[in-house]
Amino acid sequence: MPAQKPGSLICRLHTLENIIACASLILIALFPTLEVIARKFFKTGVPSSTDYTRHLIIWITFLGGAVTSREGKHLALSAGIDQIKDPLKSWIRTGSAFIAAAVCSSLTWSSLSLILIGFDPAIKIGFVPIRLALLIIPLGFVIMAVRFIQAVKGGGSSRLIACLGLVLGTFIAYSSLINILYTFVFELPPFMDILLDLSYTFNSAIALPAVFMLIVFGLLGAPIFVVLGGIAYMLFARVGGALEVIPSEAYTMLTGHSIPAIPLFTLTGFILSESKAGQRLVRLFQAFFGWMPGGMAIMAVLVCTFFTTFTGASGVTILALGGLLSYVLISSGKYSSSFSKGLLTSSGSIGLLFPPSLPIILYGVVAHINIKHMFIGGIFPGVIMVLTLSIIGVVSAVRNKSKRTPFELKEAVISVRESIWEILLPVIIILGFFLGITTLVETGAIAVMYALIIEVFVHRDLKLKDLGHVLLKCLPIIGGVLVILALAKGLSYYIVDAEVPMKLTAWARANIQSKYLFLILLNIALLITGCLMDIFSAITVVVPLIIPLGAVFGIHPVHLGIIFLANLELGYLTPPVGINLFLASYRFNESLVKIYRDVLPFFLALLFTVLLITYVPFISTGLLKLLGL
Repeated sequence: MPAQKPGSLICRLHTLENIIACASLILIALFPTLEVIARKFFKTGVPSSTDYTRHLIIWITFLGGAVTSREGKHLALSAGIDQIKDPLKSWIRTGSAFIAAAVCSSLTWSSLSLILIGFDPAIKIGFVPIRLALLIIPLGFVIMAVRFIQAVKGGGSSRLIACLGLVLGTFIAYSSLINILYTFVFELPPFMDILLDLSYTFNSAIALPAVFMLIVFGLLGAPIFVVLGGIAYMLFARVGGALEVIPSEAYTMLTGHSIPAIPLFTLTGFILSESKAGQRLVRLFQAFFGWMPGGMAIMAVLVCTFFTTFTGASGVTILALGGLLSYVLISSGKYSSSFSKGLLTSSGSIGLLFPPSLPIILYGVVAHINIKHMFIGGIFPGVIMVLTLSIIGVVSAVRNKSKRTPFELKEAVISVRESIWEILLPVIIILGFFLGITTLVETGAIAVMYALIIEVFVHRDLKLKDLGHVLLKCLPIIGGVLVILALAKGLSYYIVDAEVPMKLTAWARANIQSKYLFLILLNIALLITGCLMDIFSAITVVVPLIIPLGAVFGIHPVHLGIIFLANLELGYLTPPVGINLFLASYRFNESLVKIYRDVLPFFLALLFTVLLITYVPFISTGLLKLLGL
């Protein structure tokens, strides 16, 4: 989207949008923190704090989605589009904008209809009427629709084609528009009923071709949330179902009791990555592991693991720390450029199995599994994956006869003193949550406040005026992920409502007799899923399908969850479209083919580890059994 002139109306609106979005992020950390303080010290609570927190998530989601659209940063499978030449490339982007505008305009009408017919105006969130609080949903969708159109490059004809998406989306959502009108008038002209019948017929006729087109344009760069939401919308429209189900399921997902932990831990990770915490941790791990053969590689793996655990997004780790860590590894003279970049690309996602991993939280929510049990189940598999990459570093160092850095007690003490506050953060999180002192959301809020205090007032790496920059930098990640979750829930609902899991279970019973054959097929399917979908939407859409299958073959629910997440992690590295491969290509300024070659040895080692986790259940469940859980 072209830059706006300072002082213009649009620029002022953007500023207002930024302020409200940033304020929502601050408040969502503030309310749970105040709740903990009030409960622990005053034996009371903050009135309606839980309701405020859950509904602030909706504002963060749709304001974040709007900001993400403004900056053109929605998650998409768009890596191959840059290889296509004009005019075909221009037409593909125009088609994607047309589809995105149609889906967003449809969801605008259906979400507005839901607000008017699904929520009693007397209900309030604290002192705010619920209808007023939820107006951000249709407003967010309409802003995104307009911005997808504005992003179209080329002549006026391209922009006009994209604008026609608004018309198509309105006609597809005509039943929702009728519902809106009936809340204000008692009787409508007869021709509107005729148009309603025509709309039902039209939706039934175009639904399956539209689903096919959504999938095609999804592979060509349309935003993932548009593809998932559009498929769900057309499937419901095809059978004449209530189109308000999609925004209703989005509301249900976003107001889940654990969902606020996602933006909170993501924000914590961004505060750390924008400070000099990474440099302090590099120095710490260098001091303690540099004397070992492969110590520098172990340091890189541990630093990547630490940051990915908090951000929940391996891409953030690669983009934020890839430059620093590759410089440290290469300049040490112990590792080649190819080895260093392959190691860092592969290390970008292994932190997802450690608490407070956001994918584990979401998996627990979707699968209705105790999140503490999932955290415990992920510890040993996560350690094995860390050890696997570390061992490769050690073997490489021994083979190349790399010189070691002598251990210096003074340097170790200084590095601990400098990084002690960052080291204490995971300790505070684990103790607070696992000892039952704080809930998951409260733990995330405290992590945010702790990180802010440490980086702003103790280390002074960040200034208060920098906070807005940090919030705006993480907002596209948060908004982009949450809007995917919101709309993927509608598709998940349709899949369950259509009894797809039951039919799949019946087919598996009839055709797959061996548990191990099922696990092999599951590994293959999940690796492909990890290539084509981000981990958050994959959890929402795919997990309802595999849970009953796991039950058929007697697989422990936590073990199944760890299998799922470990495979999805590896999917990030699976050629040709694993997302970490593209991010590494961008960050290290290398061709994709070069990144493929650099990553291959690490990919094969991690594949072996994933298979070990899959076929040895004790790795995931042993600690649970030891603790009697």
